[in-house]
Amino acid sequence: MPIWFDLDKVNDESYFNTAPIRFEYTMHLDASADEVWEGLTANKPLLWCTALNGRYTSKRPFGVGTTRDMNASLGLIRLKERFFEWDEEQRRHAFYVEKANSPAFKQFAELYEVTPHEQGCIFVWKFAMTPRKGLGLPLKLASPAAKKVLFDGFIRDTVRHFGTVK
Repeated sequence: MPIWFDLDKVNDESYFNTAPIRFEYTMHLDASADEVWEGLTANKPLLWCTALNGRYTSKRPFGVGTTRDMNASLGLIRLKERFFEWDEEQRRHAFYVEKANSPAFKQFAELYEVTPHEQGCIFVWKFAMTPRKGLGLPLKLASPAAKKVLFDGFIRDTVRHFGTVK
């Protein structure tokens, strides 16, 4: 059994503008908004991302309060997530991590937004995090490498899976 560390709740999406560490990616994908949204809300979400393996732990229909377990980096990072925003019509949702098997972060959240476009769709994926006290400087120094290896990898996998509009 892993040891779990509690993270602080994120109440709204203003956190994506104020967190000390933030990454935002905008992709113009060669897939319909419905197709991308379906992949985000499938029983095994983000299946195309090779470093991720997860599942929803709430019953459908999903909405605010939905929970999900996610493993990253071959299970080295384990997360228990809770969605604080969910809008099916706008194809937009956001969650915060409630528990993690690493003590690195005080807060961690992600936001997904999929918007139809005349060709394919626009997929915005945001990450926001606050290090635990005493870990701010080490995580700030490590964040460029983590971005390149982990977060940029999610984006490469997404583009590889759906293709991009040229």
